[in-house]
Amino acid sequence: MVAKNTICLWCDGTALDAAKFYAESFPDSAVGAVLRAPGDCPAGKQGDVLTVGFTVLGIPCLGLNGGPAFKHTEAFSFQVASDDQAETDRLWNAVVGNGGQESACGWCKDRWGLSWQITPRALTAAIVDPDRAAA
Repeated sequence: MVAKNTICLWCDGTALDAAKFYAESFPDSAVGAVLRAPGDCPAGKQGDVLTVGFTVLGIPCLGLNGGPAFKHTEAFSFQVASDDQAETDRLWNAVVGNGGQESACGWCKDRWGLSWQITPRALTAAIVDPDRAAA
């Protein structure tokens, strides 16, 4: 079944590399259809990757190689609820250790500039617990 809603991520020629990294790093993630240019065009050559369908943590996405006109900002991020410290560390280290950068409060950016929030479920539960001592 084709998803009714897909997240489109604008890339500058790196959609396939990003999709492969996400598929290798995050569970329930995979690279799908790759659409290549059928012939030479003003912005590229025959065979260049135009779009990549992929999933990240079960979320359908499309990587669009649209060029340098738009960059990722913190206005969009993937928020990942990790189950324990080992998973938190593994995901964080995958993003940051592959050319990404650390930020504050569980935020980091991958090497393509996409923001990630890697947050342990226990922390979220403590923050929303009505018992202020838990927070």
